[in-house]
Amino acid sequence: MKGMNMNNISILAQADAITSEPVGEEGQISTFVVADPNGGAAAARRESPLGGYGQFVFIGLMIVVFYFLMFRGPKKKQQQHQKMVKGLKKNDRVRTIGGIIATVVDVKDDEITLKIDESNNTKIKVTPSAIGSNVSQEK
Repeated sequence: MKGMNMNNISILAQADAITSEPVGEEGQISTFVVADPNGGAAAARRESPLGGYGQFVFIGLMIVVFYFLMFRGPKKKQQQHQKMVKGLKKNDRVRTIGGIIATVVDVKDDEITLKIDESNNTKIKVTPSAIGSNVSQEK
């Protein structure tokens, strides 16, 4: 910025009527007084197209989005899991949530009997929530 005279710097504000009355002495920063015929901050205020309810509409939309993200997705997944568990039958291959792959021997309302090892006839009983997926249906 060589060669520029930095003695007079003007600050302007946009309004309907601007009066240019410099304030300050020679060699100091000059400012201009801005006069608004409407009485001050009224010109700076803008009306929302939704009126005063714009914030409430925005908050309502956020609640709907959070409902679908937090409640609807897990509830739908839980319903699919319950449908899969009710569809289990004898000799289905399943994978537990712990990673054990076994064959269904017996299905009751509150427990499922699984055969883990064919040679030793090893069986375990698990709750329906412990079944992760039905490997027989995935193929």
